[in-house]
Amino acid sequence: MPVQASNKYQNFHDLPRLLVAMENMWPTGASTGWHAHPRGQLLYAIKGVMIVQSDAGTWVVPPNRALWMVPGLRHNVTMSGDVEMRTAYIDSNLIQNLPGQTCVINVSPLLRELLVEAVRIPLNSEISPRDERLVGLLIDEMKASSAIPLHLPMPSDPRLATLCQSLIEQPADRSSAKTWAEAIGMGERTLHRLFSQETGMTFSQWREQARLLSALREIAEGKKGIEVAFNCGYASQSAFSAMFRRHFGVSPSAFYR
Repeated sequence: MPVQASNKYQNFHDLPRLLVAMENMWPTGASTGWHAHPRGQLLYAIKGVMIVQSDAGTWVVPPNRALWMVPGLRHNVTMSGDVEMRTAYIDSNLIQNLPGQTCVINVSPLLRELLVEAVRIPLNSEISPRDERLVGLLIDEMKASSAIPLHLPMPSDPRLATLCQSLIEQPADRSSAKTWAEAIGMGERTLHRLFSQETGMTFSQWREQARLLSALREIAEGKKGIEVAFNCGYASQSAFSAMFRRHFGVSPSAFYR
């Protein structure tokens, strides 16, 4: 059953504006609880990492990235590290060419400053021409931002869901697809076929993505590179760094900078 936004958030959604922004501070380990918003939501943290769960899968949102969530998406946000959050609620019914699916996007220095400034727009008076221009530029800059692959889709098949949850909890597990197929009571070929159908990824691609997202959380918690590498199933820090560069084109430390 869908969870509605709290009254606090509903006040924001009821304002007759294209965009309304707010800020929140969350301690590490805190969670918003499951809820949904009638507007699209651009979720951004100046500091800390957000893990966003939904029925469609999980997204990890590190600093300098933001999550665009389509209206009505039921979700729960958990904080890894103390989080300084900035959120923009956008009436996507009035704006064309916004992303049609939930995705993580890069946040340029300009978009970051626009989000920070949008929080300061007064809510108890008519919006000024200057602030209207600010909102328009923020939306344009968001549309121009590129998406990055920080999504972990979850299968609906209960057997695969059990497998995936185990790999999320134990990313260092190196069991083969054949071993997992036997463990959940299906043939190896069926496992590979269902993974592709339900997640859009192969088994090995999905496991690597799960390890990558686990690594992002551990780095945010301040763990050292060698510890992160071993915890995520890599034989060495260099192997982990090579995987990270293959996905993002930079080292883990450069990614967070």
